[in-house]
Amino acid sequence: MDSPPARQAWHDMRRRQAALDELSARIAWATSADDRVEPLRGLQLLRASSPTALRHGVVAPACCVIAQGRKEILLGRSRYTYDPARYLLTTIDVPVASQILDASHERPYLSVRLQLDPMLVSAVLLECDLPVCALQPAAQAIGVSPLDTDLLDVMVRLVRLIDDPAEARVLAPLVTRELIARLLMGTQGDRLRHMAMAGGFTHRIARAVGLLRSDVRRPLRMAHIAEELGMSVSSLHHQFKAVTAMSPLQYQKRLRLQEARRLMLGEQLDAASAGARVGYDDASQFSRDYKRLFGRPPARDIGHLRAAKHDGRQAAPP
Repeated sequence: MDSPPARQAWHDMRRRQAALDELSARIAWATSADDRVEPLRGLQLLRASSPTALRHGVVAPACCVIAQGRKEILLGRSRYTYDPARYLLTTIDVPVASQILDASHERPYLSVRLQLDPMLVSAVLLECDLPVCALQPAAQAIGVSPLDTDLLDVMVRLVRLIDDPAEARVLAPLVTRELIARLLMGTQGDRLRHMAMAGGFTHRIARAVGLLRSDVRRPLRMAHIAEELGMSVSSLHHQFKAVTAMSPLQYQKRLRLQEARRLMLGEQLDAASAGARVGYDDASQFSRDYKRLFGRPPARDIGHLRAAKHDGRQAAPP
């Protein structure tokens, strides 16, 4: 360890471990029980003391760092696993399934997620005078990359601000901009720039996603959406699948089924009523699609979820 490279590597390892230890301690202190909290706007901390079952939900643009534990996210047929050595970046709203793989009472899963505002990303991109990538094929909505120590340090400084609301009001926006700048200069920078570029494929797909999410009951009319976005139907279909790993029809169906599940669980609707509420005309088709996604028919699935919640086994959010 006498050579300069070896000493630098040892120093970087110590610095990284110290940052992870501090981040773990701060998340554990802010989340005394298994839960998700949002101590600063857009900054969410999550704690889980045991592995979770697969949970379905929609992830928004965000940077996610794990201080302790391991998690997996499924998007279409792709699997993304991340842990303290890798961070997750999502650049568009997509329905996913997620699962915490490593967690225990002695070493709970601890993570932090910073939501990313595309307008702020665009502003930082301009401020940094970074090169704007040419209009290339759309970038997929989720990616995992090695977590470098500089990016980790910025996330730690952001979490530190939880302790002082007065400082947070002034400094949190500045630290957030620094974190976005480091993301833009990092290995996933091109993907993040796609999200920010008005007129780019990913930007247009984000608008298509917004149209689909605005009313899940509305019949899917690809020609109408393509015309509104200034794209051909075939280009819209191809680029949409490149970003979200599913076709527009599959995306809409996933949203409908997740909303129906929420209605049955939260508003006590029966399966037929929930299916009709989200746009299904055929109750039997709704039940088949529901079982294909969630693994159980609607009534059995909702009963299982209620029993799990009553027993304290509710899955942690994605």
